[in-house]
Amino acid sequence: MNMKKFLLDMAMIIPITFVVAAIVTYLYSLIAHGSGSVNWDTAFTLAIILGIALPLTRARADKR
Repeated sequence: MNMKKFLLDMAMIIPITFVVAAIVTYLYSLIAHGSGSVNWDTAFTLAIILGIALPLTRARADKR
């Protein structure tokens, strides 16, 4: 896997993960606590972690 494909995968995964995590934390807060607030720290952290980890695992799988 070349660097261009790796960066393109990261650029696609990070925003998708950020939006999904924000929606999930909003719904959790709404259902569990009755106040609809988004945990932006968790959404951002999860997006960065998965944005790096998922392309790396895909690169290792393609290498085999």
